[in-house]
Amino acid sequence: MSYAASAALQAAIYQALTTAPALAGVAVYDAVPPSPAGTFVLVGPEEVRDASDKTGAGAEHQIAVSVISDGTGFLAAKTIAAAISDLLVGASLALSRGSLVSLLFLRASARRIDEGEVRRIDQVFRARIEL
Repeated sequence: MSYAASAALQAAIYQALTTAPALAGVAVYDAVPPSPAGTFVLVGPEEVRDASDKTGAGAEHQIAVSVISDGTGFLAAKTIAAAISDLLVGASLALSRGSLVSLLFLRASARRIDEGEVRRIDQVFRARIEL
C-alpha cells in the first residue's frame, strides 16, 4: 500500500477539469478561495486504502470533487456536477506516478449550506491505481 500516487491523481483530475470544454468559465480549486462567490469546483478530500495483490502494489483512492454555488436553486450546480461525472467516469488519465486502472463514480450528495444560501454537491469517485 502506498499514498505515493495521491498527488499525481489530484493533478490529473485538476488538469482534466480545467481543460474540459463543458466546464469552461468554471473555476477549479483545491482549497476554498478566501472570498468564495459564484460557482466553483473544489477537488478535495480523499481516502486511500491498500489494493495490492499478488501481481503488485496498488491503492484505491476515493476522492471527492465538489460543486459549490451561491446561485438560486440546484439546477446550475447539478448541470456542472453531471459534466464532471461524464468527464471523469471511465477516464484514462495519465498520472505522473503510478497507472490509473479505473475511475468510477461511487456516490454523491447535494445539500444546502450556510443557512441555505449556498448549494454544495459532493461527488466521490473511486480510482484504482497500480504502482
